[in-house]
This record gives sequence, structure tokens and C-alpha cells, in this order.
Amino acid sequence: MSHYLALIEESDGNTAFGVWFPDVPGCFSAGDSFEEALHNAPEALSVHLVLLIEAGGELPRQRSLAEWRADPALAQELGTHIVAAIPLPPLAFRPAAE
Repeated sequence: MSHYLALIEESDGNTAFGVWFPDVPGCFSAGDSFEEALHNAPEALSVHLVLLIEAGGELPRQRSLAEWRADPALAQELGTHIVAAIPLPPLAFRPAAE
């Protein structure tokens, strides 16, 4: 899979949109509009994954929409939020310290 699924959440009053990645704990983004939130999401995902790898972690498994539907913890979220596939951007790593 070359993407991670994200949930897009609209704030009360349509003043902001949040994006979060259930398969990538702690990774989130936002924007003042739906379009801005979607635009910001790949960079947030990239930065989060690079930091995770640099800290010795592994890339989280990318679940499919069918797997999300089968997950009771996400069932309610799928009914109230927009699902988007955010492309997995190239991951730019910093050179290791000498």
C-alpha cells in the first residue's frame, strides 16, 4: 500500500478541519479549510514517520478500509468523519550523527 488512511474531522462551526491517522498514533494535522487540511496531511505524515524511524521505531502497518470497518474502535468514527487516503510521501532522513 502506498498510502495511509486518515480521518478528517470538521470542527463545530466549520472553522477548522483536523486530520488524524488511526494507524499512526500521535500523527495529526489540521487546516482552516478542508482543502488546507488535506494539503497539510502528507507533510505531517512524513515528518512523523521520519521521526519514528530515527527513534528506532518501525513504520506502522497500513490497514485497508475493509480492516478499518472490521475494527470496532473505528466503527463509529467511520460514520461521522470523512476518510481520505493520504499518499505515503518520500521519507527524507537526516544524516546520522558522527
